[in-house]
Amino acid sequence: MGVKLAICAGPATTGKSAVLRHVVEKLQALGRRPAYLKIDVQYAEEDEQFARDFGIPTRKVYSGELCPDHCNVMVLGDALEWAGKNGSDVLLVETAGLCLRCSPYVDGGLGLVVLEATSGMNLPRKVGPMLSLADVAVVTKIDRVSQAEREVFRARIQDAAPNVKVREVNALYGIGIEPIVRLVEATPHAVGQLYLRGNPPVGTCTICVGKKEVGWQSHFGVVRPLENQTFYRGE
Repeated sequence: MGVKLAICAGPATTGKSAVLRHVVEKLQALGRRPAYLKIDVQYAEEDEQFARDFGIPTRKVYSGELCPDHCNVMVLGDALEWAGKNGSDVLLVETAGLCLRCSPYVDGGLGLVVLEATSGMNLPRKVGPMLSLADVAVVTKIDRVSQAEREVFRARIQDAAPNVKVREVNALYGIGIEPIVRLVEATPHAVGQLYLRGNPPVGTCTICVGKKEVGWQSHFGVVRPLENQTFYRGE
């Protein structure tokens, strides 16, 4: 039995964890067994909160000197294996996604980007592949802006990413979460070799120079396995 994969990215404070809390709750009500992985740069406690509140398998990884999106690529193969061994059938990955040049999403998984409506009308033009390569843009804090501002924000998202579905939610009370849960449910199981969605930008690490294979075993230089803090793997 495989594991469904949903990767949730977005700028800080947009409400990624709040959205995923409601997703976990509704998945459990449907009989699903989710697991949760948090990827952040240097501090996170959401994994502890999810484990305590929902009783699900959780992990966290600090990317350190790696971009969180790159760290996601390194550990995702291990994380899917870990989720399966813990009896989970859905893996929800929350990543800080701070690079803005890259995308954390992979073919064969659902890509969610969480954007807050209060962040300014031009935000959809600034986040690059984090938005344009996503499947769904989840817009939060809609209760804090006017209807006109909501419509402009939605239009800017669709200008920047015409093929991305837009879903407006109130992440505080879980209003509007059901369509996202249905999309997670409709996602096929992640099987075989996964590949990063889109082409990475030119840079200095093996992911930056174009290697798309998911899993630290396919890379060298600065790598990040899930189980330890190994920072360098020689060529």
